[in-house]
Amino acid sequence: MAQLWGGRFTKETDKLVYNFNASISFDKKFYAQDIRGSKAHVRMLAKQKILTEKERDEILAGLEGILADVENGTLDITSEYEDIHSFVEANLIDRIGDVGKKLHTGRSRNDQVALDMKLYVRDEIDAIDEELKKLLKVILRVMEENMHTYMPGFTHLQKAQPLTLAHHFGAYFEMFRRDRDRLSDVYKRLNLCPLGSGALAGTTYPLDREYTAELLGFDGPTRNSMDSVSDRDYVIELLSALSTVMMHLSRFCEEIITWNTNEYRFVEIDDSYSTGSSIMPQKKNPDIAELVRGKTGRVYGALMQMLTTMKGLPLAYNKDMQEDKELTFDAIDTTKGCIALFTGMIDTMRFRNDVMEASAKNGFTNATDVADYLVLKGVPFRDAHGIVGRMVLECISRGCAIDDLTPEDFQSFSSAFENDIYEAVSMRNCVEKRNTKGAPGEKAIKEEIELSRKYLLEN
Repeated sequence: MAQLWGGRFTKETDKLVYNFNASISFDKKFYAQDIRGSKAHVRMLAKQKILTEKERDEILAGLEGILADVENGTLDITSEYEDIHSFVEANLIDRIGDVGKKLHTGRSRNDQVALDMKLYVRDEIDAIDEELKKLLKVILRVMEENMHTYMPGFTHLQKAQPLTLAHHFGAYFEMFRRDRDRLSDVYKRLNLCPLGSGALAGTTYPLDREYTAELLGFDGPTRNSMDSVSDRDYVIELLSALSTVMMHLSRFCEEIITWNTNEYRFVEIDDSYSTGSSIMPQKKNPDIAELVRGKTGRVYGALMQMLTTMKGLPLAYNKDMQEDKELTFDAIDTTKGCIALFTGMIDTMRFRNDVMEASAKNGFTNATDVADYLVLKGVPFRDAHGIVGRMVLECISRGCAIDDLTPEDFQSFSSAFENDIYEAVSMRNCVEKRNTKGAPGEKAIKEEIELSRKYLLEN
Protein backbone atom coordinates (compact mmCIF):
# COMPACT_ATOMS: atom_id res chain seq x y z
CA MET A 1 0.00 0.00 0.00
CA ALA A 2 1.78 3.15 -1.24
CA GLN A 3 0.96 6.14 0.96
CA LEU A 4 2.51 9.52 1.76
CA TRP A 5 2.41 9.20 5.55
CA GLY A 6 3.29 6.67 8.24
CA GLY A 7 6.00 7.91 10.60
CA ARG A 8 3.49 8.53 13.38
CA PHE A 9 2.03 5.04 13.07
CA THR A 10 3.39 1.74 14.50
CA LYS A 11 0.81 -0.55 12.88
CA GLU A 12 -0.14 -0.89 9.23
CA THR A 13 -3.62 0.29 8.32
CA ASP A 14 -6.24 -2.42 8.22
CA LYS A 15 -6.87 -3.41 4.59
CA LEU A 16 -10.58 -2.70 4.84
CA VAL A 17 -9.90 0.70 6.39
CA TYR A 18 -7.30 1.44 3.72
CA ASN A 19 -9.70 0.64 0.91
CA PHE A 20 -12.47 2.68 2.52
CA ASN A 21 -10.10 5.63 2.91
CA ALA A 22 -8.49 5.40 -0.52
CA SER A 23 -9.60 7.59 -3.40
CA ILE A 24 -7.41 6.27 -6.24
CA SER A 25 -10.37 4.52 -7.89
CA PHE A 26 -11.88 7.87 -8.79
CA ASP A 27 -9.33 10.66 -8.29
CA LYS A 28 -7.11 9.03 -10.91
CA LYS A 29 -9.39 10.93 -13.26
CA PHE A 30 -7.34 14.06 -12.70
CA TYR A 31 -3.83 12.68 -13.09
CA ALA A 32 -3.10 15.33 -15.74
CA GLN A 33 -4.21 18.14 -13.42
CA ASP A 34 -2.12 16.73 -10.55
CA ILE A 35 0.98 16.64 -12.73
CA ARG A 36 0.25 20.11 -14.11
CA GLY A 37 0.01 21.50 -10.58
CA SER A 38 3.20 19.71 -9.50
CA LYS A 39 5.14 21.15 -12.43
CA ALA A 40 4.06 24.67 -11.53
CA HIS A 41 4.93 24.08 -7.87
CA VAL A 42 8.43 22.83 -8.77
CA ARG A 43 9.08 25.80 -11.04
CA MET A 44 8.07 28.14 -8.23
CA LEU A 45 10.31 26.31 -5.72
CA ALA A 46 13.27 26.74 -8.05
CA LYS A 47 12.46 30.40 -8.64
CA GLN A 48 12.51 30.91 -4.86
CA LYS A 49 15.85 29.00 -4.55
CA ILE A 50 14.18 26.31 -2.45
CA LEU A 51 15.20 23.83 -5.18
CA THR A 52 18.19 24.07 -7.50
CA GLU A 53 17.66 24.41 -11.23
CA LYS A 54 19.13 20.93 -11.68
CA GLU A 55 16.64 19.48 -9.21
CA ARG A 56 13.83 21.35 -10.94
CA ASP A 57 14.79 19.98 -14.34
CA GLU A 58 15.10 16.41 -13.06
CA ILE A 59 11.69 16.55 -11.40
CA LEU A 60 10.05 18.17 -14.42
CA ALA A 61 11.50 15.51 -16.74
CA GLY A 62 10.28 12.78 -14.40
CA LEU A 63 6.78 14.26 -14.27
CA GLU A 64 6.66 14.60 -18.06
CA GLY A 65 7.68 10.95 -18.39
CA ILE A 66 4.93 9.80 -16.01
CA LEU A 67 2.33 11.85 -17.91
CA ALA A 68 3.45 10.47 -21.27
CA ASP A 69 3.47 6.87 -20.01
CA VAL A 70 0.01 7.13 -18.47
CA GLU A 71 -1.39 8.61 -21.67
CA ASN A 72 0.21 6.06 -23.98
CA GLY A 73 -0.94 3.18 -21.77
CA THR A 74 2.47 1.89 -20.60
CA LEU A 75 1.89 2.98 -16.99
CA ASP A 76 -1.29 1.95 -15.19
CA ILE A 77 -2.79 3.81 -12.25
CA THR A 78 -3.49 0.91 -9.90
CA SER A 79 -5.17 0.45 -6.54
CA GLU A 80 -1.85 -0.18 -4.75
CA TYR A 81 -1.70 3.60 -4.37
CA GLU A 82 -3.91 5.45 -1.89
CA ASP A 83 -4.62 8.37 -4.21
CA ILE A 84 -3.41 10.06 -7.38
CA HIS A 85 -0.93 12.18 -5.41
CA SER A 86 0.86 9.12 -3.96
CA PHE A 87 0.82 7.48 -7.40
CA VAL A 88 2.61 10.42 -9.00
CA GLU A 89 5.09 10.94 -6.17
CA ALA A 90 5.94 7.24 -5.72
CA ASN A 91 6.54 6.80 -9.46
CA LEU A 92 8.61 9.96 -9.56
CA ILE A 93 10.87 8.70 -6.75
CA ASP A 94 11.20 5.32 -8.50
CA ARG A 95 12.37 7.10 -11.64
CA ILE A 96 14.67 9.86 -10.39
CA GLY A 97 15.57 8.80 -6.85
CA ASP A 98 15.74 10.92 -3.71
CA VAL A 99 15.38 14.23 -5.53
CA GLY A 100 11.81 13.19 -6.22
CA LYS A 101 11.14 13.34 -2.48
CA LYS A 102 11.58 17.12 -2.66
CA LEU A 103 8.47 17.53 -4.85
CA HIS A 104 6.21 17.89 -1.82
CA THR A 105 8.25 20.69 -0.21
CA GLY A 106 5.97 23.50 1.02
CA ARG A 107 2.83 21.61 0.02
CA SER A 108 0.13 19.52 1.71
CA ARG A 109 -2.25 17.03 0.17
CA ASN A 110 -4.97 19.42 1.34
CA ASP A 111 -3.94 22.30 -0.90
CA GLN A 112 -2.84 19.85 -3.60
CA VAL A 113 -6.24 18.17 -3.90
CA ALA A 114 -7.96 21.56 -3.69
CA LEU A 115 -5.86 22.66 -6.67
CA ASP A 116 -6.46 19.46 -8.65
CA MET A 117 -10.22 19.73 -8.20
CA LYS A 118 -10.24 23.37 -9.28
CA LEU A 119 -8.12 22.63 -12.34
CA TYR A 120 -10.38 19.70 -13.27
CA VAL A 121 -13.60 21.65 -12.79
CA ARG A 122 -12.18 24.55 -14.79
CA ASP A 123 -11.27 22.26 -17.70
CA GLU A 124 -14.69 20.61 -17.60
CA ILE A 125 -16.52 23.95 -17.57
CA ASP A 126 -14.76 24.76 -20.84
CA ALA A 127 -15.76 21.37 -22.28
CA ILE A 128 -19.40 21.71 -21.20
CA ASP A 129 -19.54 25.25 -22.54
CA GLU A 130 -18.34 24.00 -25.92
CA GLU A 131 -21.12 21.38 -25.98
CA LEU A 132 -23.69 24.05 -25.12
CA LYS A 133 -22.38 26.26 -27.91
CA LYS A 134 -22.82 23.39 -30.40
CA LEU A 135 -26.38 22.96 -29.16
CA LEU A 136 -27.10 26.67 -29.56
CA LYS A 137 -25.82 26.56 -33.15
CA VAL A 138 -28.28 23.77 -33.97
CA ILE A 139 -31.13 25.62 -32.25
CA LEU A 140 -30.27 28.75 -34.24
CA ARG A 141 -30.30 26.80 -37.51
CA VAL A 142 -33.77 25.46 -36.72
CA MET A 143 -34.90 29.01 -35.94
CA GLU A 144 -33.53 30.36 -39.22
CA GLU A 145 -35.30 27.63 -41.20
CA ASN A 146 -38.67 27.89 -39.43
CA MET A 147 -39.61 31.56 -39.15
CA HIS A 148 -42.90 30.77 -40.90
CA THR A 149 -43.58 27.33 -39.46
CA TYR A 150 -46.80 28.03 -37.56
CA MET A 151 -47.73 26.00 -34.52
CA PRO A 152 -49.82 26.33 -31.39
CA GLY A 153 -48.30 27.86 -28.30
CA PHE A 154 -49.46 26.33 -25.03
CA THR A 155 -50.25 27.32 -21.48
CA HIS A 156 -51.39 24.64 -19.00
CA LEU A 157 -50.82 22.19 -21.88
CA GLN A 158 -53.84 23.82 -23.57
CA LYS A 159 -53.56 25.44 -26.98
CA ALA A 160 -53.32 29.16 -26.34
CA GLN A 161 -52.09 31.35 -29.21
CA PRO A 162 -50.36 30.69 -32.52
CA LEU A 163 -46.64 31.26 -32.87
CA THR A 164 -43.76 29.83 -34.89
CA LEU A 165 -41.35 26.98 -34.36
CA ALA A 166 -38.56 29.56 -34.56
CA HIS A 167 -40.07 31.45 -31.65
CA HIS A 168 -40.54 28.26 -29.63
CA PHE A 169 -36.91 27.19 -30.17
CA GLY A 170 -35.82 30.75 -29.42
CA ALA A 171 -37.11 30.32 -25.87
CA TYR A 172 -34.70 27.42 -25.38
CA PHE A 173 -31.88 29.40 -26.99
CA GLU A 174 -32.30 31.93 -24.19
CA MET A 175 -32.32 29.20 -21.52
CA PHE A 176 -29.11 27.59 -22.73
CA ARG A 177 -27.49 30.99 -23.25
CA ARG A 178 -28.15 31.74 -19.57
CA ASP A 179 -26.70 28.33 -18.70
CA ARG A 180 -23.44 29.34 -20.37
CA ASP A 181 -23.49 32.57 -18.36
CA ARG A 182 -23.95 30.60 -15.13
CA LEU A 183 -21.00 28.34 -15.93
CA SER A 184 -18.90 31.40 -16.75
CA ASP A 185 -19.80 32.89 -13.36
CA VAL A 186 -18.72 29.69 -11.59
CA TYR A 187 -15.41 29.80 -13.50
CA LYS A 188 -14.77 33.40 -12.46
CA ARG A 189 -15.40 32.76 -8.78
CA LEU A 190 -13.33 29.57 -8.56
CA ASN A 191 -10.37 30.97 -10.49
CA LEU A 192 -8.09 31.66 -7.51
CA CYS A 193 -5.21 29.29 -6.78
CA PRO A 194 -5.18 27.43 -3.43
CA LEU A 195 -1.68 25.98 -3.82
CA GLY A 196 0.64 27.26 -1.11
CA SER A 197 -2.01 27.22 1.59
CA GLY A 198 -0.49 24.08 3.10
CA ALA A 199 -2.61 21.91 5.35
CA LEU A 200 -4.52 24.95 6.65
CA ALA A 201 -2.04 27.56 7.95
CA GLY A 202 0.30 28.26 5.06
CA THR A 203 4.00 27.43 5.31
CA THR A 204 7.29 28.85 6.56
CA TYR A 205 8.88 28.40 3.13
CA PRO A 206 9.15 31.64 1.11
CA LEU A 207 6.68 30.58 -1.56
CA ASP A 208 5.67 32.91 -4.37
CA ARG A 209 1.96 32.10 -4.58
CA GLU A 210 1.32 34.79 -7.17
CA TYR A 211 3.83 33.15 -9.51
CA THR A 212 2.27 29.70 -9.06
CA ALA A 213 -1.17 31.15 -9.76
CA GLU A 214 0.13 32.86 -12.90
CA LEU A 215 1.74 29.64 -14.20
CA LEU A 216 -1.57 27.81 -13.80
CA GLY A 217 -3.74 30.49 -15.40
CA PHE A 218 -5.47 31.67 -12.23
CA ASP A 219 -6.40 35.29 -11.55
CA GLY A 220 -4.32 35.16 -8.36
CA PRO A 221 -3.87 33.18 -5.14
CA THR A 222 -6.69 32.51 -2.68
CA ARG A 223 -6.78 34.96 0.22
CA ASN A 224 -7.26 32.74 3.28
CA SER A 225 -5.41 29.46 3.75
CA MET A 226 -8.16 27.85 5.86
CA ASP A 227 -10.84 28.70 3.31
CA SER A 228 -8.52 27.57 0.50
CA VAL A 229 -8.35 23.95 1.63
CA SER A 230 -11.98 23.67 2.77
CA ASP A 231 -13.80 25.60 0.03
CA ARG A 232 -16.12 23.50 -2.09
CA ASP A 233 -18.59 26.30 -2.86
CA TYR A 234 -17.55 26.19 -6.50
CA VAL A 235 -18.42 22.47 -6.70
CA ILE A 236 -21.88 23.21 -5.30
CA GLU A 237 -22.26 26.11 -7.75
CA LEU A 238 -21.16 23.89 -10.62
CA LEU A 239 -23.62 21.15 -9.67
CA SER A 240 -26.36 23.76 -9.36
CA ALA A 241 -25.53 25.11 -12.82
CA LEU A 242 -25.46 21.57 -14.26
CA SER A 243 -28.79 20.81 -12.59
CA THR A 244 -30.26 23.85 -14.34
CA VAL A 245 -28.82 22.71 -17.68
CA MET A 246 -30.39 19.30 -17.16
CA MET A 247 -33.70 20.84 -16.11
CA HIS A 248 -33.77 22.81 -19.38
CA LEU A 249 -32.86 19.69 -21.38
CA SER A 250 -35.56 17.74 -19.55
CA ARG A 251 -38.23 20.35 -20.32
CA PHE A 252 -37.26 20.30 -24.00
CA CYS A 253 -37.25 16.49 -24.01
CA GLU A 254 -40.71 16.41 -22.44
CA GLU A 255 -42.02 18.54 -25.31
CA ILE A 256 -40.29 16.43 -27.95
CA ILE A 257 -41.70 13.25 -26.39
CA THR A 258 -45.17 14.82 -26.52
CA TRP A 259 -44.67 16.11 -30.07
CA ASN A 260 -43.55 12.64 -31.14
CA THR A 261 -46.78 10.94 -30.02
CA ASN A 262 -49.32 9.67 -32.53
CA GLU A 263 -51.77 12.25 -31.19
CA TYR A 264 -49.48 15.19 -32.04
CA ARG A 265 -47.16 14.02 -34.85
CA PHE A 266 -45.35 17.39 -34.83
CA VAL A 267 -41.93 15.75 -35.24
CA GLU A 268 -40.32 12.59 -36.48
CA ILE A 269 -37.20 11.59 -34.58
CA ASP A 270 -34.46 10.14 -36.78
CA ASP A 271 -34.03 6.37 -36.69
CA SER A 272 -30.52 6.77 -35.29
CA TYR A 273 -31.95 8.40 -32.15
CA SER A 274 -34.92 6.03 -31.70
CA THR A 275 -35.48 2.43 -30.72
CA GLY A 276 -38.18 -0.13 -31.41
CA SER A 277 -40.17 -2.58 -29.33
CA SER A 278 -39.27 -6.25 -28.84
CA ILE A 279 -42.92 -7.20 -29.28
CA MET A 280 -44.77 -4.33 -30.98
CA PRO A 281 -43.43 -3.85 -34.54
CA GLN A 282 -45.14 -0.50 -35.07
CA LYS A 283 -43.31 1.24 -32.21
CA LYS A 284 -40.64 3.93 -32.64
CA ASN A 285 -39.69 5.12 -29.18
CA PRO A 286 -38.04 8.44 -28.19
CA ASP A 287 -35.57 6.69 -25.88
CA ILE A 288 -32.84 9.34 -26.00
CA ALA A 289 -35.25 12.08 -24.96
CA GLU A 290 -36.63 9.86 -22.21
CA LEU A 291 -33.16 8.97 -20.91
CA VAL A 292 -32.07 12.60 -20.82
CA ARG A 293 -35.23 13.39 -18.89
CA GLY A 294 -34.50 10.50 -16.52
CA LYS A 295 -30.83 11.34 -15.97
CA THR A 296 -31.78 14.80 -14.74
CA GLY A 297 -32.55 13.31 -11.33
CA ARG A 298 -29.06 11.82 -11.23
CA VAL A 299 -27.48 15.27 -11.49
CA TYR A 300 -29.91 16.72 -8.95
CA GLY A 301 -28.83 13.93 -6.60
CA ALA A 302 -25.18 14.96 -6.87
CA LEU A 303 -26.11 18.52 -5.90
CA MET A 304 -28.09 17.37 -2.87
CA GLN A 305 -25.30 15.02 -1.81
CA MET A 306 -22.72 17.81 -1.94
CA LEU A 307 -24.90 20.26 -0.03
CA THR A 308 -25.52 17.61 2.62
CA THR A 309 -21.83 16.70 2.87
CA MET A 310 -20.73 20.29 3.44
CA LYS A 311 -23.48 21.51 5.73
CA GLY A 312 -21.95 20.37 9.05
CA LEU A 313 -18.20 20.61 8.44
CA PRO A 314 -16.09 22.78 10.75
CA LEU A 315 -12.95 24.46 9.43
CA ALA A 316 -10.69 23.46 7.92
CA TYR A 317 -10.19 20.25 5.89
CA ASN A 318 -12.21 17.14 6.79
CA LYS A 319 -12.05 13.75 5.08
CA ASP A 320 -15.76 14.10 4.23
CA MET A 321 -14.63 16.41 1.44
CA GLN A 322 -13.27 13.41 -0.44
CA GLU A 323 -16.94 12.79 -1.29
CA ASP A 324 -16.88 15.83 -3.59
CA LYS A 325 -15.40 13.84 -6.45
CA GLU A 326 -17.27 10.71 -7.53
CA LEU A 327 -20.72 12.23 -7.92
CA THR A 328 -19.31 15.47 -9.34
CA PHE A 329 -17.38 13.51 -11.95
CA ASP A 330 -20.54 11.54 -12.75
CA ALA A 331 -22.69 14.69 -12.96
CA ILE A 332 -20.18 16.31 -15.33
CA ASP A 333 -19.99 13.24 -17.58
CA THR A 334 -23.78 12.79 -17.50
CA THR A 335 -24.46 16.41 -18.44
CA LYS A 336 -21.88 16.48 -21.22
CA GLY A 337 -23.22 13.24 -22.68
CA CYS A 338 -26.82 14.40 -22.48
CA ILE A 339 -26.09 17.72 -24.22
CA ALA A 340 -24.20 15.96 -27.02
CA LEU A 341 -26.92 13.35 -27.60
CA PHE A 342 -29.71 15.90 -27.40
CA THR A 343 -27.90 18.11 -29.93
CA GLY A 344 -27.62 15.20 -32.37
CA MET A 345 -31.27 14.30 -31.87
CA ILE A 346 -32.69 17.73 -32.69
CA ASP A 347 -30.16 18.25 -35.50
CA THR A 348 -31.55 15.19 -37.30
CA MET A 349 -35.21 15.60 -36.32
CA ARG A 350 -37.85 16.27 -39.01
CA PHE A 351 -40.59 18.80 -38.32
CA ARG A 352 -44.13 18.25 -39.64
CA ASN A 353 -44.96 21.85 -40.59
CA ASP A 354 -48.36 21.00 -42.03
CA VAL A 355 -49.46 19.11 -38.92
CA MET A 356 -48.28 21.91 -36.64
CA GLU A 357 -50.21 24.57 -38.54
CA ALA A 358 -53.37 22.44 -38.69
CA SER A 359 -53.13 21.91 -34.94
CA ALA A 360 -52.89 25.65 -34.34
CA LYS A 361 -55.90 26.31 -36.54
CA ASN A 362 -58.04 23.59 -34.96
CA GLY A 363 -57.27 24.65 -31.42
CA PHE A 364 -58.93 28.11 -31.59
CA THR A 365 -55.51 29.71 -31.06
CA ASN A 366 -56.71 32.76 -33.00
CA ALA A 367 -59.57 33.42 -30.54
CA THR A 368 -57.65 36.24 -28.83
CA ASP A 369 -57.14 37.88 -32.21
CA VAL A 370 -60.87 37.73 -32.92
CA ALA A 371 -61.45 39.56 -29.62
CA ASP A 372 -58.76 42.12 -30.53
CA TYR A 373 -60.50 42.60 -33.90
CA LEU A 374 -63.76 43.47 -32.14
CA VAL A 375 -61.97 45.89 -29.81
CA LEU A 376 -60.51 47.70 -32.83
CA LYS A 377 -64.09 47.96 -34.13
CA GLY A 378 -65.15 49.72 -30.93
CA VAL A 379 -66.45 46.80 -28.85
CA PRO A 380 -65.32 46.95 -25.19
CA PHE A 381 -62.79 44.18 -24.47
CA ARG A 382 -64.87 42.48 -21.78
CA ASP A 383 -67.85 42.29 -24.18
CA ALA A 384 -65.57 41.08 -26.99
CA HIS A 385 -64.21 38.36 -24.71
CA GLY A 386 -67.73 37.08 -24.03
CA ILE A 387 -68.73 37.19 -27.71
CA VAL A 388 -65.70 35.14 -28.77
CA GLY A 389 -66.26 32.66 -25.93
CA ARG A 390 -69.76 31.98 -27.29
CA MET A 391 -68.35 31.63 -30.80
CA VAL A 392 -65.84 29.03 -29.63
CA LEU A 393 -68.64 27.11 -27.90
CA GLU A 394 -70.66 27.13 -31.13
CA CYS A 395 -67.64 25.97 -33.16
CA ILE A 396 -67.04 23.11 -30.74
CA SER A 397 -70.63 21.97 -31.12
CA ARG A 398 -70.31 22.10 -34.93
CA GLY A 399 -66.82 20.58 -35.00
CA CYS A 400 -65.32 23.45 -36.98
CA ALA A 401 -62.71 26.20 -36.63
CA ILE A 402 -63.47 29.92 -36.24
CA ASP A 403 -62.14 30.46 -39.76
CA ASP A 404 -64.83 28.08 -41.08
CA LEU A 405 -67.74 30.31 -39.95
CA THR A 406 -69.66 32.13 -42.69
CA PRO A 407 -70.06 35.94 -42.79
CA GLU A 408 -73.65 35.42 -41.63
CA ASP A 409 -72.39 33.34 -38.69
CA PHE A 410 -70.03 36.13 -37.65
CA GLN A 411 -72.79 38.73 -37.96
CA SER A 412 -75.08 36.63 -35.76
CA PHE A 413 -72.62 37.06 -32.91
CA SER A 414 -71.87 40.77 -33.46
CA SER A 415 -72.72 43.38 -36.08
CA ALA A 416 -69.14 44.67 -35.71
CA PHE A 417 -67.84 41.79 -37.83
CA GLU A 418 -67.12 42.61 -41.47
CA ASN A 419 -65.62 40.64 -44.34
CA ASP A 420 -62.08 41.66 -43.33
CA ILE A 421 -62.37 39.31 -40.33
CA TYR A 422 -60.99 36.39 -42.35
CA GLU A 423 -57.76 38.19 -43.20
CA ALA A 424 -57.48 39.60 -39.68
CA VAL A 425 -57.58 36.18 -38.01
CA SER A 426 -55.65 34.15 -40.57
CA MET A 427 -52.87 32.16 -38.97
CA ARG A 428 -50.21 34.19 -40.75
CA ASN A 429 -51.64 37.54 -39.63
CA CYS A 430 -52.19 36.33 -36.06
CA VAL A 431 -48.46 35.65 -35.82
CA GLU A 432 -46.90 38.24 -38.11
CA LYS A 433 -48.59 41.29 -36.61
CA ARG A 434 -47.00 40.51 -33.23
CA ASN A 435 -43.76 42.40 -33.57
CA THR A 436 -43.03 43.78 -30.13
CA LYS A 437 -39.50 42.88 -29.02
CA GLY A 438 -39.33 39.17 -28.24
CA ALA A 439 -42.58 38.31 -30.06
CA PRO A 440 -43.01 35.72 -32.86
CA GLY A 441 -43.69 38.12 -35.77
CA GLU A 442 -41.27 38.06 -38.69
CA LYS A 443 -39.72 41.44 -37.89
CA ALA A 444 -39.23 40.55 -34.21
CA ILE A 445 -37.96 37.03 -34.85
CA LYS A 446 -35.47 38.26 -37.47
CA GLU A 447 -34.11 40.68 -34.90
CA GLU A 448 -33.88 37.87 -32.33
CA ILE A 449 -32.06 35.62 -34.79
CA GLU A 450 -29.60 38.36 -35.70
CA LEU A 451 -28.82 38.99 -32.02
CA SER A 452 -28.37 35.25 -31.50
CA ARG A 453 -25.99 35.02 -34.46
CA LYS A 454 -23.95 37.90 -33.07
CA TYR A 455 -23.88 36.31 -29.61
CA LEU A 456 -22.47 33.03 -30.96
CA LEU A 457 -19.82 34.85 -33.00
CA GLU A 458 -18.68 36.85 -29.98
CA ASN A 459 -18.95 34.12 -27.35
